[in-house]
Amino acid sequence: MQVSKMAAGLSGSEIIRIGNQVSEQVRQGANICNLTIGDFDPKIFPIPAELNSGITQAYQQGLTNYPPAAGMGELREAVSEFLKTRQGLDYGPNDILVAGGSRPLIYATYRALVDPGDRVVFPLPSWNNNHYCHLTGATQVAVPTQPENDFMPTAADLAPHLPGATLLALCSPLNPTGTVFTKAGLEEICDLVLAENKRRGADEKPLYVLYDQIYWLLTFGETQHFDPISLRPELRPYVVYIDGISKCFAATGVRVGYSFGPTAIIDKMKSILGHVGAWAPKAEQVATAHFLPEAGAVDSFISDMKTQLQGSLQALFEGLKDLQSQGYPVDAVAPAGAIYLTAKIDVLGRTAPDGTVLATTAELTSYLISEAKLALVPFSAFGSPASEPWFRASVGAETVESVLAALPRLRAALDKIK
Repeated sequence: MQVSKMAAGLSGSEIIRIGNQVSEQVRQGANICNLTIGDFDPKIFPIPAELNSGITQAYQQGLTNYPPAAGMGELREAVSEFLKTRQGLDYGPNDILVAGGSRPLIYATYRALVDPGDRVVFPLPSWNNNHYCHLTGATQVAVPTQPENDFMPTAADLAPHLPGATLLALCSPLNPTGTVFTKAGLEEICDLVLAENKRRGADEKPLYVLYDQIYWLLTFGETQHFDPISLRPELRPYVVYIDGISKCFAATGVRVGYSFGPTAIIDKMKSILGHVGAWAPKAEQVATAHFLPEAGAVDSFISDMKTQLQGSLQALFEGLKDLQSQGYPVDAVAPAGAIYLTAKIDVLGRTAPDGTVLATTAELTSYLISEAKLALVPFSAFGSPASEPWFRASVGAETVESVLAALPRLRAALDKIK
């Protein structure tokens, strides 16, 4: 069967492939600590009770027809006020676009700004930018990052690649690493973008920034979230934000995301998604509009969620550091935000008990699932080379007890490697 060149060249998800392997083990009776998917187990992380009841009530009221293509007006007003109160960002309802989660909004941003052949710069590792480039025919400029910088891109990393680029895709807290931009680090990148746009002529397309802050409410300890416009207001014409309730309220299946940015760009994104029809359900939009202004309920939920997430992340971090202190070839980066921990398991090139050489992270991932009953996602799923021994651990679907129970199994599995 003949399909489009785009469809023919589109690669599948490595995360889904690993997930299928885990599912098969579970089907056979294995008890896997599954730290793969960036999702939540509703039994561990239910959505806020107020949001739950609001959704139910909205359906009971019959709010099941089409919502406005750009999003319910009351939700866009609630988001506008939420951003102003929580971040000091002043975007009116007309500068906000609601969609069925953040993915359609990222796609719409690419579609609105990027022409085939345009250069898109993004860090490695990062989530899905390579696939969005493929979908839009963009030229990928994937910039490797370094563990000493917590895998966050620096101005020095990005500077050689920005001249002539159309889009710089950034995310903080970062999926897959669970690390964040420092204030100084993001300021330096913002200044690069401003300088690049000052160099360009009036007939040249500017350098735009896609800033994905879907995890921004989930930061730990003294960690602060920073964003481009708060640091450099003069960047406002060039920055499109991606946000929503999916991660900060454990509401991945509720499918309410929102984007905001320059009016002209958001208007084009509205038109794109108006044709695609990637709307958030009406009842969920109404419930979200009623929930966001409830500051006490929001604060209470976020506080409890962060405590629970940080407990699991810290347990895994400390467990890996303890193994490292015992001489095992593992490491971890201190968790700063989101639901992820960056873990290093540096046994590539060694041999499993069955004689398999663990040459890449794919073989190592399979070995850990079968021997340690521990499922992680290698950074190769996020564009990094399969020869780099770094992994993402996502704790939204496992309890801290499950995480702690997996550590002795990991140690035993490492002991078996020659």
